[in-house]
Amino acid sequence: MAYLPNGADDRRQMLEAIGAASVEELFTSVPERLLRPVMDLPEPLAEQELVSELERLAARNHPLGTLDSFLGAGVYRRYIPAIVRAAVARPEFYTAYTPYQAEASQGTLQTIFEFQSMICELTGLDVANASLYDGATAAAEGVLMAVAQTGRDRVVAAADLHPETLAVIRTYLGGRGVEVVTTHDVSSTLGAGDACAVVALPGFLGTVDEIAPVAQAARAVGAISICCADPIACSLLTPPGDLGFDITVGDGQPLGIAPSFGGPHLGFMAVRQELMRRMPGRLVGLTHDHDGRRAYALTLQAREQHIRREKATSNICTNHALTALAATVYMARMGGAGMRRVAEISVQRAHALAARLTEVDGIELAEPDRPYLWEFALRVPGDAGDFATAMRHQGIVAGLPLGRFDPERRDQLLVCCTETTTPAALERYVEASSRAARPVTVSA
Repeated sequence: MAYLPNGADDRRQMLEAIGAASVEELFTSVPERLLRPVMDLPEPLAEQELVSELERLAARNHPLGTLDSFLGAGVYRRYIPAIVRAAVARPEFYTAYTPYQAEASQGTLQTIFEFQSMICELTGLDVANASLYDGATAAAEGVLMAVAQTGRDRVVAAADLHPETLAVIRTYLGGRGVEVVTTHDVSSTLGAGDACAVVALPGFLGTVDEIAPVAQAARAVGAISICCADPIACSLLTPPGDLGFDITVGDGQPLGIAPSFGGPHLGFMAVRQELMRRMPGRLVGLTHDHDGRRAYALTLQAREQHIRREKATSNICTNHALTALAATVYMARMGGAGMRRVAEISVQRAHALAARLTEVDGIELAEPDRPYLWEFALRVPGDAGDFATAMRHQGIVAGLPLGRFDPERRDQLLVCCTETTTPAALERYVEASSRAARPVTVSA
């Protein structure tokens, strides 16, 4: 990297400070196949030929709107009001850089302040930050807060957290010597030496458990309680803050943001007042100028690494302001009653579909005794991946095969319904699953 200003002596001093013999040693943990990948690329094309080839490849893609999609698992297809797209398409928003100079960014700062206020209302907590990258990293940041606050080095996480969220938490904590324990009974597993308890609302399989006892158990041993919550679920169920949780994190993608191949999203975080100074990211505050006019300003910035460097609470130094704007406009347009109605319709359609599917021979619910919202685990004959392929040939994205996360669930699909899932789509799913579930007969 010739553009770096560090000379040979500078690099030597930095390597000595961290105990490395060479720059190459810094990358020994990266697998060779990733460090020096072999890319089998075709010969270069002229511009006209390249455009034609890219158009041919792009034509193979089928947008979700052209299929009956029952895919969820953390990324959801929900209806996006036109006003959301119109707002984020304005160039003063989508071309704006991160607002370092508060006095020059009043419009952007106001939208972020409104976002924070709505997240507080949604989660039942005191303070929210100006958004994070996504739900998984927000969860990891929340755990880091708890470790720093308590000075403890063990985390107890519910086994039904999203596997990818759990993986990100382990990655964040792996280099800090913090142990992550997963369990199906968080309350009983918590001990006096634990930094925090982490649970999901709902769980990865869409199920809803009684989580208030977890917050009580955490408080009893001096630990922090963290809830990874779906924002639409918060509009239907009791907010985590009202259940006693100290921190609520989650992914704001369901709030007016299209799936878009899995990104960009935004993460949200809300905390109790006493944890405010440990929050990562930016926080926008409301004040008044000398003339008494309302004004917005970035506050509590001393924690960020561009000021405090190694003493910063987090390495997060930016925010997803544009996607946070989409979420803000969505929540303002829908209101609490509208979001609750979205949740109710999703629940009703998921339960209607589940009831019909269990009438199909060979198909049953994998978790029949647990309450769920708009996602449920479906057990199918044979391999769920083969079942999903058969459904895909009938124009239906049947759900997520769970064998990719748990080999013992190779015969299960995670099926999701939202308010965009029409009654006609439910009928088509039932009819197609009846065909896909039939055993294949081979003639003699």
